[in-house]
Amino acid sequence: MKNIISVDVEEYFHPTELEGCISAGRWTSLPSLVEPQTRQVLDLFSRHGVKATFFLLGWVAERHPKLVRDIAAAGHEIGCHSYAHRLIYTLTPAEFRDDTVRAIQAIEDACGVTPRAYRAPSYSVTAQSLWALEILVECGFTHDSSIYPISHDRYGIPEFGSRARTLWTPSGPLVEVPIATVKLSESRMAPVGGGGYLRLLPYRYTAAGIRRINRHEQPACIYFHPWELDPEQPRMARSWISRLRTYTGLTSMRSKVERLCTDFEFGPLTAVHPTPEPVDHPLTAVAAC
Repeated sequence: MKNIISVDVEEYFHPTELEGCISAGRWTSLPSLVEPQTRQVLDLFSRHGVKATFFLLGWVAERHPKLVRDIAAAGHEIGCHSYAHRLIYTLTPAEFRDDTVRAIQAIEDACGVTPRAYRAPSYSVTAQSLWALEILVECGFTHDSSIYPISHDRYGIPEFGSRARTLWTPSGPLVEVPIATVKLSESRMAPVGGGGYLRLLPYRYTAAGIRRINRHEQPACIYFHPWELDPEQPRMARSWISRLRTYTGLTSMRSKVERLCTDFEFGPLTAVHPTPEPVDHPLTAVAAC
């Protein structure tokens, strides 16, 4: 079965864990590493014949347009990861729309591609910010991958479920593709979608989770960041929990992604889920979860 592999393209100083350490006003004063980090990912995918979805931060696209063009030229799908990596539930609808439109424009200017797939910073489409999905449809998006069906202190809609589905907003349909999870009980889902969970836990945990999902005739949606493959990046997080979440497992992450690309078949998000699921769900039903 073909699964989804996706890359959230941002700088090492963009993670939400670093918000209290580095203000957005200081971003331009810090050394940029996103280009060499992302080119390592491109080389890895090229060697394994993998095509992925790259969710690009508009801030990065403005400053590294050639990188964006090279991602598109390599046959990968271009997605949007917002402009300034701000949590959606901290924004007003007008602010979210402005951020999204600015990100789309930056990506279009960089590579001539209009993104149709979106992923929120830190999966910040929660029960309190489902209104953002209608705005995404109004901005031209057909797919979203911003809901993580787990319990977390920052994100998650545990009741959403693990399967991709079409949500009907007042402005039209949107295919929602959640990050991979495995059901442990009626009320508990285990995250197996990559990122920090891939860094922190043994490879066999993620691999077993993907295989279990595939046995149910369901593709798994996996993600990671280019900075997660760079163990030499500056350490900027301050609290112990932020350092744990951001830097633990960096030295083994590259080999884990290599193994994923060897052990499983992957493709871009909209290639794996090109059309709506046969059963459609109104946005009101998701809000009631």
